[in-house]
Amino acid sequence: MKAINKSNNSARYPNLNTVLMVEEILEKNRDVPIKFSELRTKLPKQIMHQTLKLILLYLWKSGKIIYGPKGIQWIYSEPKHLKEMMKGSLEV
Repeated sequence: MKAINKSNNSARYPNLNTVLMVEEILEKNRDVPIKFSELRTKLPKQIMHQTLKLILLYLWKSGKIIYGPKGIQWIYSEPKHLKEMMKGSLEV
């Protein structure tokens, strides 16, 4: 993945709902790599190309996805200790 050009003021930054929407689609399809074009068709609403690239760069840098010649694949698995800690918490 290419680095973000910080001097580019025309970048469109996604809101949290958009990032979560992309995460959800990738996580549901975690068994096989998904092509960029296929990901765009699976999203419930359209996202600008640059915005989607920015979201994927963020997910890649945070260790949630890998990107290769076969496509994008979700690799993140929530640590067990966090799951246990969240069991007794209130849902927001």
